[in-house]
Amino acid sequence: MSAPALSSAAAPGLDSSRFATHLSQRAYLPAWWLETKKAAWNQFNALPMPARTDETWRFSNLSSLDLSGFDLPEEPAAHIPHLSSFPHAAEIIFSNRQLVSRSSLPADLAAKGVIFAPLDEALTRHGALVQTYFQKHPANLGSGKFVALNTAFTAAGALLFVPKGVEITEPFVVQHTLSGANKAAFPHTLVILEDNAQATLVEFFVSADQARHLASGVNDLHAGPGARLTYVGAQNWSADTLAFQTNSIVAERDARVLSLNVHLGGRQARHESHSRLLGPGAHSEMLALTVATGSQEFDQRTLQTHVSPHTTSNLLYKNALLDTAKSIFSGLIIVEPDAQKTDAYQKNRNLMLSDEAEAHSLPGLEIQANDVKCSHGSTSARIEPEQAFYLQARGIKPEAAKQMLVFAFFEEVLNQLPDEKLHASLSAMIEAKFQK
Repeated sequence: MSAPALSSAAAPGLDSSRFATHLSQRAYLPAWWLETKKAAWNQFNALPMPARTDETWRFSNLSSLDLSGFDLPEEPAAHIPHLSSFPHAAEIIFSNRQLVSRSSLPADLAAKGVIFAPLDEALTRHGALVQTYFQKHPANLGSGKFVALNTAFTAAGALLFVPKGVEITEPFVVQHTLSGANKAAFPHTLVILEDNAQATLVEFFVSADQARHLASGVNDLHAGPGARLTYVGAQNWSADTLAFQTNSIVAERDARVLSLNVHLGGRQARHESHSRLLGPGAHSEMLALTVATGSQEFDQRTLQTHVSPHTTSNLLYKNALLDTAKSIFSGLIIVEPDAQKTDAYQKNRNLMLSDEAEAHSLPGLEIQANDVKCSHGSTSARIEPEQAFYLQARGIKPEAAKQMLVFAFFEEVLNQLPDEKLHASLSAMIEAKFQK
């Protein structure tokens, strides 16, 4: 069977003329940044759209990857959902790519050299820092074309930089909101923690209406030696959004990175996450929760690359599927030859809440060292009838009982967040999905 006919370049709306306008609007930014954008635009147009023969797109619905008709919004939305209902150090809010709100960085953190700024400002004031870490370690999990499109058009984004030894307990918040038919956004966030620093960044991706949207986001998350980084990304795009998100995670010697991604919205949403353990003692905790309803498709691709000895990683992705929804998980653990004493684990668990829902799970190992502990597992199961009966026998209605059991299923992941109010905020987003 031949591959479906797909647009290999952006149709009117995101064409060469629109790119030239976007570039001219940013002529005040560093020359290297503009050249990076030009190279990315050329790369986007040169790369083909995914085909059925691409192993990294196995089981994905390729016929619906339609980039035609999208354009860049130039005005913020009239309504901007505000989601950061928990204590936080500072926040930056974008609506339709426009910076609409930001809170001041606390004076004591600024005095210590902490930087939390919109990407355009960071490029102007801290260009060398951005240049050093921007896409330094690409994820390379199949969405190179959409990553290039992000780089070409990215404007809304943020930089969080925490210097050596600075520990910050309250999280930083970045929010991206889209509204308007056929509007597109390309957020890009960099988080850089130097030696023994500690910080948390929470990022929200939401639609303010139910129009057709395109979102292609990229993150560069870097934890230096001994650093402690927590990243939480929660997306609730409209039910007619085509979404891509690519995260690159780097952990150096003795660093610990916890990344948690919550997937709720989108017609078709693909999330890629590549974690690299570059120094002895590095650890990566990769977590995800998904609630899939209707005919949604959630496509999750992961890679845990162990480069150095005595490194550890753990992955736990949990999906709850209803109606005719579909999930795809494809994860790989790679242990390079010098990465002796690696300890890595990977688990994908699917809770099937409908006879028509569909879950594909493809965990894998590629081990090139001989003294390691690595394993992977995948399960797909229904709610235990005894559990449902127990709740219903106590007067709880069937739908409410189902929701309670789904939350119990998710608690194993949410309980790994030490911030109880952030935990509650994410739980509220998940609960709202069930109320629709």
